[in-house]
Amino acid sequence: MEDNNQDTNQNKIPSKMARLAWPKAKYGVILAVIIIILVNLIYYKDFFLSLFK
Repeated sequence: MEDNNQDTNQNKIPSKMARLAWPKAKYGVILAVIIIILVNLIYYKDFFLSLFK
């Protein structure tokens, strides 16, 4: 009986975190990829501009 109670307690979301709206993980991955691409475009701007000349 105690093992069953421990399993249910571990899977509960803490009360303070339960009120927050958590985004889906796939949106976080897409956002991270977009940020990485934008930072690389800014960082290597001169290189990309020299390719088109």
